[in-house]
Amino acid sequence: MRVIIAAAGTAGHINPGIAIANKIKKEQKDSKIIFIGTTRGLENDLVPRAGYELKTINAYGLSKKISLDTIKKLYLTLKGYKEAEKLVKEFKPDIVIGTGGYICGAVITAASKLKIPTMLHESNSFPGLAVKTLAKKTDTVLVSFEDTKNEIKKAKNIVYTGTPVKIKKQNYGMQEKSAIIKKMGLSEIKPIILVSGGSQGAQKINEAIIEIIKNGKNKNYQIVWATGPKQFDIIKEELEKYQINIRNISNMKIEPYIYNMEEVLNVVDVAIGRAGAMTVTEITNLGKPSILIPLPNVSHDHQYHNAKVLENVGAAKIILNDELTGEKLNKTIEEIILNPTEMKKMGENALKISTKDAEEKIYKEIEKLVK
Repeated sequence: MRVIIAAAGTAGHINPGIAIANKIKKEQKDSKIIFIGTTRGLENDLVPRAGYELKTINAYGLSKKISLDTIKKLYLTLKGYKEAEKLVKEFKPDIVIGTGGYICGAVITAASKLKIPTMLHESNSFPGLAVKTLAKKTDTVLVSFEDTKNEIKKAKNIVYTGTPVKIKKQNYGMQEKSAIIKKMGLSEIKPIILVSGGSQGAQKINEAIIEIIKNGKNKNYQIVWATGPKQFDIIKEELEKYQINIRNISNMKIEPYIYNMEEVLNVVDVAIGRAGAMTVTEITNLGKPSILIPLPNVSHDHQYHNAKVLENVGAAKIILNDELTGEKLNKTIEEIILNPTEMKKMGENALKISTKDAEEKIYKEIEKLVK
């Protein structure tokens, strides 16, 4: 099978594409797969790291305000449509799959024009403008939440599959779990809270954790904290102002990035973070109680809608970004961890809405189109 996957920008767009590519390779080892992205996004790191070839074209989100910058980006984006068509013609794919980012407009349009089967995957509960616009010319649209079907009216074919993720639920034995916790330099006695603002970190969340540390509030729980690579040194310097060594804080493990996230997420008791589609999918699949702080000012407030799906079933507590403080976050953490019955119930509720076998469901839809 020859496959083009269009994915650009954030890990939430790129990782589902990589998971789909891995599934195709697993089922058909001789498949040839390339990714199309931009020169600016995380695809330039994640795609080659996953072992796939990345081709790049021009693609930008366009502002409604008229300016020289907007005109330049419009010109480059239109040029990108020609670049996408050239790549698709040269590669001759059996199917073209878009998993997110402005890149999808050019690549899906080119494939549709050339009568090549097309597929889009929407990770968020509230679909973006690109998916809504492209749905009528795409052969199959895959969604991660059942309710999303109601938001995409003009799709030829829409299928609920869930979001494919790399992190899976692991049934670690006591010794394995103990080894992972000890490797983090933490104790098995107190609850462990994972704090992560995604691959780039989240400044507002980081500020709240700094406040908790400065006031010594985390006496009843431990934190493993991924600050984001760009923010680690800034946080280190901020803590030094209070004579706090970032590598020697009681009940804390702080890293710029957590590379063994599957191990860590499987052993922690509560997860704190944004409400991107990947985050929401991973914590529900693992049955973790969560505190979600949706990123504001994103398209159609989709992170808030993602978080509400969990809150509505009693699996998560939401703190709005503007209302987040160290005091409020600490209070919410303690409301969960000091009530083991509620904590257990939240985890069970998360599992109830988890999606099983997303990759298998997606692969079956790919097979239908390719055949």
